[in-house]
Formats: sequence, structure tokens, C-alpha cells
Amino acid sequence: MNHSPAPAEPSEPARILVVDDDPTVGEVVAGYLTRAGHLVERAEDGPRGLDLAERHRPDLLVLDLMLPGLDGLEVLRRLRARPDRADLPVVLLTARGDEADRVLGLELGADDYVTKPFSPRELVLRVQSILRRARTAPADGAAPLRSGDLALDPRARRAHRGDRELTLTAREFDLLGFLLRHPGTVFSRQELMRRVWGWDFGDLSTVTVHVRRLREKIEDDPGAPELISTVWGVGYRYDPADPADPAGPTGPARDGVATGGAR
Repeated sequence: MNHSPAPAEPSEPARILVVDDDPTVGEVVAGYLTRAGHLVERAEDGPRGLDLAERHRPDLLVLDLMLPGLDGLEVLRRLRARPDRADLPVVLLTARGDEADRVLGLELGADDYVTKPFSPRELVLRVQSILRRARTAPADGAAPLRSGDLALDPRARRAHRGDRELTLTAREFDLLGFLLRHPGTVFSRQELMRRVWGWDFGDLSTVTVHVRRLREKIEDDPGAPELISTVWGVGYRYDPADPADPAGPTGPARDGVATGGAR
């Protein structure tokens, strides 16, 4: 397997909460994340994990799905229902056979997942990738983006449609920003995985679910999307509401059309 290079570590330690009822897994994960320079807190059941996530406001949550007291999906569901925790980056730990739960976790707003048994190094790389994108300030030239009634401010990490602020996860925000910067260009799921998630490999259903969730938040009718179109057999394309008013300050970027399926 050809892994992407490790992303640069954040400029200051991140506060990471690891929720896993297996003491060995929790200890190993916490150890690797601590050696990567982060401050790690642990919980071994769902209620305790939810309490710590709400009170201590970690920068990222590593969450096992199978937990006593309150399972990981319910913890995630309750966190996403809180406006002040809706954008908390979440990486799920799942059993290899729990495909339905993995998809449901992504639909509830998880940013990524790792299947057990997993490489602790791979988990650290995924955590670092999410933190880097969520915490790194944009370059000086990163101007706010506008397309029709959609507006996105990369510096404030805030997005609006008209007067309504959009509640987006870290990955949804990155995906919307990328699409707004490249209107009219088709990207395959593989290309989006590489350029938004920062990975040259991974489960492409992650992209599919994030596109579906984003449509639910920006489309008038998510079942008949007009802004994020599926180009069958190729990928996804952002179509400005007004083609004469392309997104961003400089108009569409002309990256070549990528290949690969989409749903």
C-alpha cells in the first residue's frame, strides 16, 4: 500500500479524546498520539466519552463504535445535534465487518474511519491530516468565496447560504471550499479523496457520503441536485447557480477532467 507522506504536525499540541472500551487499544492509540506531540485524554464508555467531549472541548475525537452504556453512533449523533460541537473532527474506529455502521457514521458526520485491526501509524497520519486542514490558517491570498447565495470564509471557517449559516463538519467545509474554487470542473472520487482528504488510497464511499451530506445542506432539493452534479461514470461537478457569476475571486480553475465512477 502506498501511503501519502505524513502531513506536517500542527504548530501546537492538539487536545485529542480517545473513547474505546478496550484498555489495550486505548493505551496504544493514546501512546502513539502522545508521541506525535498531542495531549490525549481517554474514556472507556459512551456516557463518559460524551461528557468529556461536551465539557473539555477537544480538538479531535477518536471514537470506537462498540461502547458500553452508549454506543459510538449515539455519541456521534448527540454531538452533531449540538451547534457548538457540530464541527468537532471525529475519526471512527470500527470492526472490519461493520460496513453499514461505517456508512451510518459517515452520514452522521464522521470525518474519517479506521477499521480494526489497524496500524496505529496510519491512525496518527489520518488524525494529523484532519488537524492540519482544520487548524492551519489559509494563505494570505485566500479570499472569501462566493457563488450565488453561497458564501464561504476560509479564515473564519464559516459558510452561509443567504442569511443562514451552514453547520458543516471539517471535511464538509473543505469539500465545499474545494468545489467552489473549481466550478465547472469534473472530479472523480479518487481525485477528491486525494485533494480534499489528502490520501492516495481509501474507501471511496467516504467521498460519496460526504457529497450526499453536503447536498442536504446546500441544495433546494437534495434528491434532484442542481449545484453538485453527478457526471455518471466520471465524478462530481460544481455548477454555479449563475454560470456568469463563477465562484471565487478569479473564476473557475481549469484542471483536467478526471476519470472514475461516482454515485
